[in-house]
Amino acid sequence: MKNSTNLSKKHLIRHHIHRLKTSEYARILILRTVGNFLLFSSLFMIAKTFWQPIKEELIYFVNVRIQKKYLVGEIRNSKFEIRNEENAKGLLAKTFNIKQVEILAPVDPNFSIVIPKIGANAKVQSNIDASNGKIYLTALNKGVAHTLGTAFPGEGGHIFLFAHSTDYFWNISTYNAIFYLLYKLTSGDEVDLFYKGQRYVYKVIGQEVVDPSQVQYLTRKTNREFLTLQTCWPPGTTLKRLLIFAVRVAE
Repeated sequence: MKNSTNLSKKHLIRHHIHRLKTSEYARILILRTVGNFLLFSSLFMIAKTFWQPIKEELIYFVNVRIQKKYLVGEIRNSKFEIRNEENAKGLLAKTFNIKQVEILAPVDPNFSIVIPKIGANAKVQSNIDASNGKIYLTALNKGVAHTLGTAFPGEGGHIFLFAHSTDYFWNISTYNAIFYLLYKLTSGDEVDLFYKGQRYVYKVIGQEVVDPSQVQYLTRKTNREFLTLQTCWPPGTTLKRLLIFAVRVAE
């Protein structure tokens, strides 16, 4: 009888230990699953936020290494024309079969911006209210925005274009990456605007980083055709605004 009681107690102890082990295993499994989910979610958000700036930087780096050139075509007699240019490929360009010369045709001759140095080429959405977030965020999904109330190419006034703005940092990659490399522009670099089938050429004269609250640049007074390009700064954030200033080249 005593032996039977001891066996029963041992059985209960083993069963209890087994239940504890099973419960502990389940708890560890749940914690690991939650931990892995949080880890991969964080990595996904980081990649989603910063993939576009990183990709643009890598493309620019390769282009500089292979001395890639972007050429802008001309619009003549309502037709888009390009000029041929032969250029011997370097080793890196040959290895990966990369074009060392690429022609940039405006996305829309009615209103587009082309920046050869950084390979930017985008349609410009006209007359966008820069004070209305809902309106300009919708426009920036499609391209670069022209600020309502500022001049158009050829009018001799101040033209204000902006891109890459967002409401929250995790939505940065939702908007176009046209202006991510704008900070690469230096004095003398070319910016081309195509408007109503005509090409207008501007040369960069400087840049400035300002706070988002500094909106006086929108109403700049000028006695010559002046172009301001705006994007968020640093790339992948909305902390500041980078402004690039350019003036039209005399024909």
